[in-house]
Amino acid sequence: MEYLCVFCGSNSGINPEYTSIAQRLGQSLAQQGIGLVYGGGNIGLMGILASTVIGAGGKVIGVMPRQLAKQEIMHDRLTTTHIVETMHERKALMAKLSVGFISLPGGFGTLEECCEMLTWAQLKIHDKPCGLVNCFGFFDGLLAFLDHQVKEGFLNPTNRALVLEAADPESLLSLMKPQFSTEGVSSKE
Repeated sequence: MEYLCVFCGSNSGINPEYTSIAQRLGQSLAQQGIGLVYGGGNIGLMGILASTVIGAGGKVIGVMPRQLAKQEIMHDRLTTTHIVETMHERKALMAKLSVGFISLPGGFGTLEECCEMLTWAQLKIHDKPCGLVNCFGFFDGLLAFLDHQVKEGFLNPTNRALVLEAADPESLLSLMKPQFSTEGVSSKE
């Protein structure tokens, strides 16, 4: 089974449509026989996404550092749960288990995880697709900033092209699926 890693908020945001987008992604993953790898929580968009995949009969792997497992509410219906020691171990395991990465709306953690996977792709640590569900223009500012980085000579246009984006989960999955890679994370990490 192929698994996609999804980064998203531990909050649901103020727009109730963010919840709908997480549910649509969860339904699409389950319908296409794609499992979910995510942070393991039962709160915010993370919990909504995982519960939707589970409710639709899909498989879900949660990966959470021990320190966060003590503080956060772990989802109790996951197919598999991995408790790791550090955030770096978390991201490395999530990357190893996944054929690609999707970011839904979220905060600092979502942005950091998304950017690290893009950096790993740029450095050829993996060759897995990285995509943003740019629902309601949530990532417009980030995408404009990436274009600014290209314009100012700090980001190569080829590397800018690593960021796939679509306004809805279904379109993003269609863009990403041809690029799925089962190659593990290399020892360069």
